[in-house]
Amino acid sequence: MSERDQSLLLDWDELEQCVRDCTRCALHETRTQTVFGVGSRQAKWMFIGEAPGEQEDLRGEPFVGRAGQLLEEMIKALGLSREEVYIANVLKCRPPKNRDPSQAEAAACESHLLAQVALVKPSIIIAVGRIAAQNLLKTATPIGKLRGVVHDYHSTPLVVTYHPAYLLRSQTEKRRAWEDLKLARRTLS
Repeated sequence: MSERDQSLLLDWDELEQCVRDCTRCALHETRTQTVFGVGSRQAKWMFIGEAPGEQEDLRGEPFVGRAGQLLEEMIKALGLSREEVYIANVLKCRPPKNRDPSQAEAAACESHLLAQVALVKPSIIIAVGRIAAQNLLKTATPIGKLRGVVHDYHSTPLVVTYHPAYLLRSQTEKRRAWEDLKLARRTLS
């Protein structure tokens, strides 16, 4: 049985322990701790980012700091709270100096994320940012071409939007991000 298939058989506690003990790539050597995921384990909405940053590595929680605050505002705009959605990352460990994750690192973490998706059983997934979208959809297509379309991720609808850190630098793109969230909401209806 493959690692991926084994991961899909784990319950929440077993999966979290598997992630905590993971040494599949070199990132385990530099992490403070793993960043597993937070929120409702029965959420309809699942938000997936790229990888933990410095603050996430220190706190053990995805999307904290200014980008996390903006993501929370985006979630509230949908009429939801952070506690009602599930938030995870493609990678469970921080790449040094917040560099982009390598394909090998994303591949090493893939079964963990697939297991999280299988356990949550979300009705919709929001890929937050270019790197998350490209890793989830296995493509090099630019984010601008991935947005505005409902994709399929292992039989779950997936909508791509900009990363909140990008939106903090590019305020004019917030309107487009809101369009992405409205597309996701219409997809659920």
